[in-house]
Amino acid sequence: MGMLFVGLGGFLGACSRFLLTRACGRMAPAFPLGTLLSNVIAGLLIGLILGLERQSLRLPANVKLFLTTGLLGGLSTFSTFSLETVLLLEQGQYRLAGGNLLLNVGLSICQEGFNAGAGGHRIRRRGGRVIW
Repeated sequence: MGMLFVGLGGFLGACSRFLLTRACGRMAPAFPLGTLLSNVIAGLLIGLILGLERQSLRLPANVKLFLTTGLLGGLSTFSTFSLETVLLLEQGQYRLAGGNLLLNVGLSICQEGFNAGAGGHRIRRRGGRVIW
């Protein structure tokens, strides 16, 4: 049953990445902005899920699989990011390649760390509901 949740989440995450990359490609054709945003958003959300769990909100196993391994795994794009960085290097776009590397890795790590730590402290329960 878990594989079904992972597959559905992966489908939705990959479709979301496709749409985001397509939209960003129109705005910034020289820089892989869609991949950067996909990685940062996935890092933010997976950190938030970790923060929620640290605040003793337990997600059902299938929901966690759907969100983390499926949706966010499909949304994050490490292999695409690697390919785009290599292509920028091959084109002699060393500054863009370096910026792409630093931004994808740095912002993703910051998002996960922030939301797993400090972000989790902003969440409280009132009347059984999770609020911000």
